[in-house]
Amino acid sequence: MVAKTKINAMHRMKRTTLALALGLCAAGGVQAQSNTAGAIAGRANAGDTITITNPNTGFSRTITVGSDGAFRFSALPTGQYTVTSSAGGSRNVSVNVGVAANADFVSRSGGSATTLDAVTVVGSGFVNPIDVTSVESTTILTSEQIARIPVPRDTTSVALLAPGTVRGDAAFGNLASFGGASVAENQYFVNGFNITNSFRSLNFSQVPFEAIQEQQIKTGGYGAEFGRSLGGVVNQITKRGTNEFHAGANVFYTPESLTSNPHNVYLTNGTLRADNSRDETWNATTAVWASGALIKDRLFAYGLVQYGRTEAEAWGNILAPTNTSTTTKNPNWLLKMDWNITDNSLLEFTAFSDKQKQDADTYLNTVGRVDRKNYIGTLHSEQGGENYVLKYTGYFTDNFTLSALAGHGEFSRSQSIKTANGENVSYNGNLNQPVGGCPFILDVRPAYRRAATGGAYSSQCNIGAGALLQAENSKDTRDQFRLDAEWQLGDHLFRFGYDLDDYESVAGQANEGGRLWRYSTVDPTPGVNGANSGDEFDIVREQITTSGAKLKVKQRAFYLQDSWNITDNFIAYLGVRWDSFENLNGSGQTYVKIDNQFGPRLGFSWDVNGDSTFKLFANAGRYALPLTPSVALRGASASLFTRQNFNFTSVDPITGVPLGLTPRGTTGPAFINGEDGRGKNPATIASKTLDPQYQDEYIIGFQAALTDHLTLGARGIFRELKQAIDDNCDYTAILEYAEANGLDPVIPNPGFPYCRMFNPGEDAVFVTDIEADGTLRTITIPGDRLSPKAKRTYSALEIFVDGNWDRFFLQGSYTYAKSKGNTEGGVKSDIGQADTNVTQDFDYIELTENTYGYLPNDRRHSLKLFGNYEITEEWSVGGNLLIQSGRPYNCIGVLDRDPNRAPGDPPSLPAPDGTYNPHPYGASFFRCNNIPVPRGTAGRLPWTSTFDLNIAYRPSFAKGLQFKVDVFNLFDTQKVVAVNEIAEDQASGLPVETYLAPVTFQAPRSVRFMVQYDF
Repeated sequence: MVAKTKINAMHRMKRTTLALALGLCAAGGVQAQSNTAGAIAGRANAGDTITITNPNTGFSRTITVGSDGAFRFSALPTGQYTVTSSAGGSRNVSVNVGVAANADFVSRSGGSATTLDAVTVVGSGFVNPIDVTSVESTTILTSEQIARIPVPRDTTSVALLAPGTVRGDAAFGNLASFGGASVAENQYFVNGFNITNSFRSLNFSQVPFEAIQEQQIKTGGYGAEFGRSLGGVVNQITKRGTNEFHAGANVFYTPESLTSNPHNVYLTNGTLRADNSRDETWNATTAVWASGALIKDRLFAYGLVQYGRTEAEAWGNILAPTNTSTTTKNPNWLLKMDWNITDNSLLEFTAFSDKQKQDADTYLNTVGRVDRKNYIGTLHSEQGGENYVLKYTGYFTDNFTLSALAGHGEFSRSQSIKTANGENVSYNGNLNQPVGGCPFILDVRPAYRRAATGGAYSSQCNIGAGALLQAENSKDTRDQFRLDAEWQLGDHLFRFGYDLDDYESVAGQANEGGRLWRYSTVDPTPGVNGANSGDEFDIVREQITTSGAKLKVKQRAFYLQDSWNITDNFIAYLGVRWDSFENLNGSGQTYVKIDNQFGPRLGFSWDVNGDSTFKLFANAGRYALPLTPSVALRGASASLFTRQNFNFTSVDPITGVPLGLTPRGTTGPAFINGEDGRGKNPATIASKTLDPQYQDEYIIGFQAALTDHLTLGARGIFRELKQAIDDNCDYTAILEYAEANGLDPVIPNPGFPYCRMFNPGEDAVFVTDIEADGTLRTITIPGDRLSPKAKRTYSALEIFVDGNWDRFFLQGSYTYAKSKGNTEGGVKSDIGQADTNVTQDFDYIELTENTYGYLPNDRRHSLKLFGNYEITEEWSVGGNLLIQSGRPYNCIGVLDRDPNRAPGDPPSLPAPDGTYNPHPYGASFFRCNNIPVPRGTAGRLPWTSTFDLNIAYRPSFAKGLQFKVDVFNLFDTQKVVAVNEIAEDQASGLPVETYLAPVTFQAPRSVRFMVQYDF
C-alpha cells in the first residue's frame, strides 16, 4: 500500500510527482477530449510565464499563468515535451492523444514545487493510470507497448485488450463488440478522420500497422465530440517525422509448417462434415520507412511502404463440390507531413492506401472425399482505397484554440469472376443485366435421400461459393469536414464544434448464374412411417436476387461541452450534442430525415485525497446511431427478389440445375418483401415518427494507487437501448386497415412496400398507396400490433489493474457482464445476418416470440492479462492471456400455424387442406419441434482460454537490430466458438443434421517471426 499519509508540503509534492508520472501514458481526459492531440496543464504562480518545447521538432509555445494560478496548453501534437517556468524549474512530460499531462510548479497548498525536479519519476508505462481529469473509460496503447506483447498486428486485436470488449461473430469478419453492442455500432478514426466503412458499418480502412504510433480505445463515457456510436470508438494516431532522421525496415513471417491445422468438423451424429487436415496458411508482411525534417524545426515527413501476402489452402466441407486456394495481396503506403508554419499555426497532411486484392482459385472436389481436381475459375475481390486528410490548428490566444479538418476517403467493394475458359463474369448494378456463370446449388436433403439419388446435387462450374456477387463498381466515398474549438474561461474549459460527414455508396449484388437452386425433401407422413418410408419426394426452389443503386447519407452534428473545475479537486463535465441524419435512395430522394437528435453527457471526477492517488468518477450519456446506406439498397430502391418451388425430373450433372421443371402451385414466382424490380416511393419507406436508434449509458467507478508501481480500479456499467430502428414486413396490418375502411388493396406496388422502417414497439405512422391509384393515405398502426419494444441491456463490473516496474509492465482486467434483450442490434449473430438495421428480428410479430434472453455477445466472464518482462538489456519475454466463458446458443426452427398441431408433434405435409401451415419465414423462430425454446436457453458454448507468448532479442553489438518470435495460442486449444443454430429445414420443418455443427473454432496455434532494423 501507499505509505502512511503525512499532511505536509513534501507529501503533496511527492504525490504531485506521482500524478505527473501517471499522466505520462494517461487514458483520455475530459480536459483534452481531442481525437488527434493532447494537452499539458498545471499550476504555477500567477503571472509566471510557462514555455513548452518539443525537442524533437523545435515546436515551442509560451503563455502567461492566469490569476487563478492555472495554465493550459491545448491541442498539442503527441510527443515528448519539456516544460519550463520563468520562476525556475522544468518538467519532462509525454503527451498522448486525449490526455492532459500534468506539470505543476506549485503544490496544492500553494508552496513552491521546484523541489519536484529532484524526485525520480516512476510509473510512466501505465496503460490505465490515474487521470483525475477524466470520466471516460479509455485505454491507450503505444506502438512500443504493442510491440512488446504477443498480439496480432491489426486494429481489432489491439482493441480486444481493453476491458469490456469481446470478439464478434466470425460471420462479420474480424470485429469487436464493445459493451454488449453489436459489431456494427462502433466508430474508427485515424488522425481525426472517420475511417468507418459506413455502408454496413462492418469494416473500416486499415492504416499500415507499422505506421501507428498510438491506439486509443474508448469503451464508454466518451465526450460530446464523439457520436454515431453505441459501442465504442477506436482512435489511431500515426507516426510523424522529427528533426532527427530515422529509417528502418522489418519483415514478419508466419510459416505454414508451424501453423496447426484447424480441427475437423463433425455433425452431432459423428459424421465427418469438414476435413481440415490438409488446410494450409502462410503470410508475410514487409515494411520500409523513413522520417525526418525537410526544413529543420518547420517541415517534417514520415513515409512508409508496406506489402503483405497471405496464401491459404482450404479443403473444407467434404460434401462440397469445390475447394479453394486463396491469395491475398496488400500493397499499402502512408505519408504524414507536418508543417509548423509558426509556433501558433500548424498544418498536418495524412495520406494512406489500404488497397487489398484477393484471388480465390476454385477447384473441383469429389463429394464425400477431400481431393483437388480441375481448376474451374477465380473469384477476384478488391477492397480498400485511398484516404487524404488535411488539418489546421491555430493557437489564437493563450486561451483559445481552433482546429479545422477536411478529409476524403474511398473504399472499394468490387468483385468479378474469371472462368477456366477465359470468360469474364461481372455485374454492373443494372437489374436487367443477365449475369453469366453457373448458379449456386444448395442441397439440404437428408443424407438418406442424397444416397438414394447417388449423392448430393452440386455444380461443377459455380465459382462464387454461393455468396451474392458484388457489383464490379461497388465503392464507398466519404467527405468529412469538422471544426473544433477550445476556450479556457477561468474555471471553465469550453469545447465546441461542428461535424459534417457525407457518405456515398455505389452498391449492387446479384446471383452468379442469375439464380440459386435449393433442393429439399418433403415427407407426406412424418412421424407415421418414419424417415425413409418410401413416400418422400424432392422439390427444388428457385431464388433470384438482384439489386443496384447509388445511395447517400448526410450527417451533421453540433456539440458543446464544459469541464468545470468547481474546486481544485472536483471537476464537473457537462456536454450536449445535436445529431442530424438524412438518408437518400438510389434516385436521390430522401426517405429518412431526423433532425437535432439531442444527446446530453454528464459526469464528474473527484480527486478524493487531492494528490491524484484516489479518484472517484461517474458519467451518464445518451448516444445516437444513424441508419446505414445499405438499408436503401433493397428497402428504398429498385430491387428484385423472387422465390418459386418446382417439381423436377432430373438434374444436369455438370451445372446441378434441375431439369423437367413443373411449378408447384399456380401463382407463379412470389415477390419476397415486395421486391418486384420497380422503384419505391420514398414517402412510403419509413414511419413519419421515426426516431434514431439511441442508447443511454451510466458508469460509476474508482481508481486508486496501491503503490508507486501498481494501481487498481473498478467501474460499474449499465447500458440500455432506448430505441431501435429496424424494418417490419408484416403488411397484413395495413390490409386489416384497408378492410376496416372499405378499401381494395393492391400489393405489391411501388407505393405499398412490404417492408417499412419503424421503431419497434412504437406506434408507426405510414404513408401508403393502398389501392395503387396514386393516392397516398396516412395511417397509424399501434406499436403492439407490429412488435414489442426493442430491448437490450448491458450490465457489467470491470476490475482492472495496472503495474509498471523497471523491467516489467503488466495490465489486467476481469469483467463480469450480462447482455440481455430481444435484439442484438444492427446485425444478427444467431444466423450470421449482416443486413445492418434490417435484420429479420422484427419483420413479423411472430418472429418476436421467445426472443428475450441472453444475447450472442453475452460473455459472462472475461479475464485478460498481458505484459512484458525484460530479462536483460538484450532479452525480453511477453505474454498475453485470455480466459472467457462461452456465448449462449439457440434452437431455431419453423413456426407451424396449424391449430390442430400439438406442441411436440412433427410437421405435416404442406397441402391444400392446410394440414401444415408453416410461417413463410421458415426456420427463423425460437422454437423446435413446435415447442418454444426461449433465447439463450438451448445451452452455452464451452469456456475458452488462449495464451500467447513472445521472446525478443536485441543484440548489443548491433544497435537497432531486433529479432522476435511470437507464438499465438501456445497450447493449441481449439474450442468451438460458434455453431449452426438452425435446427429445422425451412421448407419441410424436419430436423436437419447440421444443427449444432461447429461453424468456428479458436484460431489454431501459429508462430510469427520478425526481424527489424532501425537507424
